[in-house]
Amino acid sequence: MAKISHISPLAPFEFPKLPVVGGVEFSTVAAGIKYQDREDVTLVRLTAGTTIAGVFTKSSTRSAPVLDCQAKISQNDETGAAILVNAGNANAFTGKKGLEATDAVTSAVAACLKLPQNRVFSSSTGVIGELLPHERITSKLNDLRELLSEASIRDAAEGIRTTDTFAKGSGKTLDIAGKTVSIAGIAKGSGMIAPDMATMLVYIFTDARVEQSVLQSMLSELTALTFNCITVDSDTSTSDTLLLAATGTSDVHISDGSGPFRDALHEVMLDLAHQVVRDGEGATKFLEIKVCGARSQKDAKTHAMAIANSPLVKTAAAGEDPNWGRVVMAIGKSGAEADRDLLSIRFGDILVAENGWVSADYQEDDGVNYMKKQNLKISVDLGIGEASATVWTCDLTHGYISINADYRS
Repeated sequence: MAKISHISPLAPFEFPKLPVVGGVEFSTVAAGIKYQDREDVTLVRLTAGTTIAGVFTKSSTRSAPVLDCQAKISQNDETGAAILVNAGNANAFTGKKGLEATDAVTSAVAACLKLPQNRVFSSSTGVIGELLPHERITSKLNDLRELLSEASIRDAAEGIRTTDTFAKGSGKTLDIAGKTVSIAGIAKGSGMIAPDMATMLVYIFTDARVEQSVLQSMLSELTALTFNCITVDSDTSTSDTLLLAATGTSDVHISDGSGPFRDALHEVMLDLAHQVVRDGEGATKFLEIKVCGARSQKDAKTHAMAIANSPLVKTAAAGEDPNWGRVVMAIGKSGAEADRDLLSIRFGDILVAENGWVSADYQEDDGVNYMKKQNLKISVDLGIGEASATVWTCDLTHGYISINADYRS
């Protein structure tokens, strides 16, 4: 597997100081799953009373851990719980042996932490099609248990990385009825990013008390606005998992999916989603694609994703070329409704094209100078309706090829 020796130029300045969420403990160890001399197994222990919601990849070749999590997630049991994550091996396309490995890991964690097995969730990320050496994980469980700490969330963010160049975290605290509620989340993801009902690996924790059905509904709605609006390379992973756990230790009850708690959760999820894009393999540019004036929100998102996933648009951004014709091409190929002679295109605040032709006021030098920025915005107004959608992506550079050409070596 290619060694990552640099940090993305789009990375945050530093890992954020995340609030401690009561009822959540973390630990990491090096088990030698794939990597040498780095932590690659992470354990999270959740207190009794925790509710858990999740969304997962819709890939038809999804991994054994994803199938196991899906079978467990709707069980409304509020005993203690645990999450076990390994990096370096996806345990995907491993058939019956993959299911057996997942069962071995979750049953061993259950025994070690004295939990029901149906409350142990696992995730695996890394190479597809290689058997998971699960005994390397289970042999480290006692060490993981002894190292559990509420303060170790950053270590957990480091331990779930594969080709990520930086650990990803986000958090919020807010006041509800005079009490402090905390939200903290971590994520991993850099390549194979085109989520379909979830994203790479994401784990979010709050000390609010939320019924499972409310938590699930809120998570699904916010996923559609965040993780399902990002793309790096148009490839949906076999392992995409997003788990949201509410421990209830703050004794603040969230009874529905609206209000300040939902807003704060949305901010955390969007921040993590953006960090994944900013760590896109080989990325040097962060792109926001906004399409408005569509007949429907579905059409708007179809157009936006066609632009965001276009290798020609992404390589133009990498080369700092204001080639608006590639945006026109992406709109035309998307299959959603558009009228060539009504649409307009902007790069940032610069009107590039309108009414089916280049704008009379557009100067190529303005476009060239704009494309030199790290953070770019491409806006399209279709001029045929009122619906809009915004998605986020990154450019496509030779770095992406280098990382993935050597991925298994």
